[in-house]
Amino acid sequence: MRRTSRAVAVTALVTGALAGAAVTPAGAATDVLLPHPGPDGLVWVPEHTGDGGVASGGAWDRLPTVLTVACEGGGDVRVTMSQETEIAAFSVDCPAGQAGVGSVTMDPGVVRFGSFTIGVDASSDAVRWALTVTQPES
Repeated sequence: MRRTSRAVAVTALVTGALAGAAVTPAGAATDVLLPHPGPDGLVWVPEHTGDGGVASGGAWDRLPTVLTVACEGGGDVRVTMSQETEIAAFSVDCPAGQAGVGSVTMDPGVVRFGSFTIGVDASSDAVRWALTVTQPES
């Protein structure tokens, strides 16, 4: 089913603190940490520093869900994704001068239809991070 036919409203809100991860280097500190996720995207936080998170609606239970977080500035971030209970959790190292990236892919059905929250707990207020949540259709 095409995302456009679902007529799903998505609301993202950067909030106070609140989720297997793969870690790879990204660009330098002046680069965009994560590009816009395109048509498969449910959430995009292009940049935030310190603790934060997102509350969103619009998840679809018949598609895989990919949560990706990139960060830099020294330290790390702890990421949690929840729908009444925690459904994903991982940490990402955030080196100074370049970005670290962590991602988790959840099979269809792990994320249920509807709203979810993601929390990012940064080890310091100097850590900058970005995140995306996508649900690829193919």
